[in-house]
Amino acid sequence: MNHMEISASTTAATPLQKRFGLATAIVVSATVLMSAPYASAETEATSPKPVVTDVKTLASFDFTAGDSPENITANPDNSLTVSMLGSVAGKRPALVRIDPSGRSKVIVAGQQGDTFTGNTRDRKGVIYYNVASSDASRAGVWKLPPGGTPRRVAALPTDGLPNGLALDPTGRTLYAADSNKATVWSVPSSGGTATAWLTDAALAANPSAPFGANGLRFHKGAVWVSNLAKGTLLRIPVTASGAPGRIHTVTSSLTGVDDFTFLNDRSDVVFAAQNGLNQVALVHPDGTTETVLTAKDGLASPTSTAVRGNRLYITNAGLNEPHDAKVQRGTIDPAALNCGPTS
Repeated sequence: MNHMEISASTTAATPLQKRFGLATAIVVSATVLMSAPYASAETEATSPKPVVTDVKTLASFDFTAGDSPENITANPDNSLTVSMLGSVAGKRPALVRIDPSGRSKVIVAGQQGDTFTGNTRDRKGVIYYNVASSDASRAGVWKLPPGGTPRRVAALPTDGLPNGLALDPTGRTLYAADSNKATVWSVPSSGGTATAWLTDAALAANPSAPFGANGLRFHKGAVWVSNLAKGTLLRIPVTASGAPGRIHTVTSSLTGVDDFTFLNDRSDVVFAAQNGLNQVALVHPDGTTETVLTAKDGLASPTSTAVRGNRLYITNAGLNEPHDAKVQRGTIDPAALNCGPTS
């Protein structure tokens, strides 16, 4: 465990700043992980009836134009905030708002060479999002106030890859998973210096899979993080002092896991996107998992999930042919969860 403060790094950029290189590496990593032997006591459960039904495409995007959905936040007005990755071919990343009818509008246009990853919002409608970049003046956590203009909240290293992003319930602290540095950063939402809240081997990548800590959520007093390389979902309590507590492995059965979300604020039931497998898995509170959606449901490199009410939303990056980049929407049946809606 390592606690330290950082400023923007001037380290030379890695290929990870270029999202199509990153996308390829994710696919390769997930493919390798599919054959990796995981030591796990968890078992895969089955449901007597579908957990998610009526899965349809809410919005389609042009992958060749750089519109590759990466991360998603479901908003109180039933709109969505989606991070678009962009590409190395002159295509810029963007934040896009998708209304309930599926119409999309760019609300933030990034710069060429940037990568937009995780996004989240506070109760006042301020949007926060991660930017990975080789430009030290760009890399970091950014915010977009309602009706305002984007500004950077805190710098992050240019050789890192900030990925999942979440805000604690007080609205004062942001947490960002760094896929390169085996680190969770803490960032004051009002602006300031990023701190390495936790650096640990449990967040690290491995030689066969170059990305570690990936998705991140703040839930019931803990920071939850997925690790793509290890196929794990971790729960890290936040102690009274604000420091990280002991890491608990919820499951190690999520091959190629990307980002994830919870059924609701009270429930420990998780919907996790498994990018390379073209699956969405349901993780029960006891760590057992079951596959609830597959490529047969139209999944195309799923990267993240969001829930609002009984609706499940999935971003599909479309990394593989035929590059079917899109956002899907399905209906959750709580009675089919085998554990109740709030367990």
